[in-house]
Amino acid sequence: MKSPFRKLKARAFSLILCCALLLVALPISAGSVTQSAKEAIGVSAKSAVLMELDDGLVLYGKNADERMGEASTTKIMTALVISEMLPLDKVISVPKEAVGTEGSSVYLREGELLSVRSLLLALLLESANDAAVALAVAASGSIASFAELMNDKAKQLGLTDTHFTNPHGLYDSEHYTTARELAVITAQTLKDRRLCEIFATKRAQIPLGVTPNTPDGEGVRYLYNHNKMLSLYEGAIGVKTGFTKATGRCLVSAAKRGEMTLICVTLSAPNDWNDHSALLDYGFEHFSRVTLYNKGELRVSYSLTGGREQYVTATNSEPLTLTLPKNYDSNSAELKLEFLQRFEFAPVEAGEQLGNAILRFGDREVCSPLTAAYGVPSVNTRERKRFIFFD
Repeated sequence: MKSPFRKLKARAFSLILCCALLLVALPISAGSVTQSAKEAIGVSAKSAVLMELDDGLVLYGKNADERMGEASTTKIMTALVISEMLPLDKVISVPKEAVGTEGSSVYLREGELLSVRSLLLALLLESANDAAVALAVAASGSIASFAELMNDKAKQLGLTDTHFTNPHGLYDSEHYTTARELAVITAQTLKDRRLCEIFATKRAQIPLGVTPNTPDGEGVRYLYNHNKMLSLYEGAIGVKTGFTKATGRCLVSAAKRGEMTLICVTLSAPNDWNDHSALLDYGFEHFSRVTLYNKGELRVSYSLTGGREQYVTATNSEPLTLTLPKNYDSNSAELKLEFLQRFEFAPVEAGEQLGNAILRFGDREVCSPLTAAYGVPSVNTRERKRFIFFD
């Protein structure tokens, strides 16, 4: 007679093998937006990209991978690195290197005391180059060393066509990015709630003339956001303008409607405000976020051994959501369930990860951990006899 334990394992293996190879047909597919719809967008920019924030899907691109100068949109990366290095309430003394920096400025004075948040407001609203230098020196000691930190961050994000030589974006032939990679940087930056708040701020005040000898200061500086999209476009939440004679007009914007947030980047764009309005309109008109499985909606029986029950229900701990064209067709998607092992030994705790659910849609995929929907205790030796199945 076969060992009852071996038979139980065989049943478990059979179930897991079936689950691991499961392909579920869904009445939805990636589809495609007609080429004529894309071509109907008039874009003045030499390079442009429209990207959905959550899954990074590029909805529109024009020379999206061409290396170009980005002017003051550089400051998006500056803000990201600073936010990861310095507490926003930290007060720093303005270094002499920042005073008199070329270009946009809030006219900082050496020895003036300002919080990191105040300097970020100056950086992102007034595009202050002197604030960029003050932050860079406070974080790393010099412009050159801070640029290396920016480049390290770019590598962490998997970027291969981005290189920084300064924190402000004044022209340098070795200072460049692409529209696509600048959108990736922006997407990462928008994960920081504190920076999102600053990007969306239309006007603010920061101290003027606070020093150890004049703790009350001399008044305030008034800051005004140069990003007109905040007023021009419904749902706009940021993010940054830029311009030099060498790069032309550069703009990164983001807008949120419903569950979808879009990031738009244009480089060398004579008519950037209209470019961004047209591209964002296109994105919101033709695409939406579609949840194929809500959290906990996918439920699969997973074999146990040594437990009070033979199976435990595995469920998706995160929703399975993708950005899809609104005119998606009826082709099928693929749902693959991958468990960590052929079966699980009891006890199992509620929420314990058992595997992953992977939803593939064309060349894209979204993944959620599969976790135990409830706990299952193990059985002791005496109890185990009641749970063994014989031939």
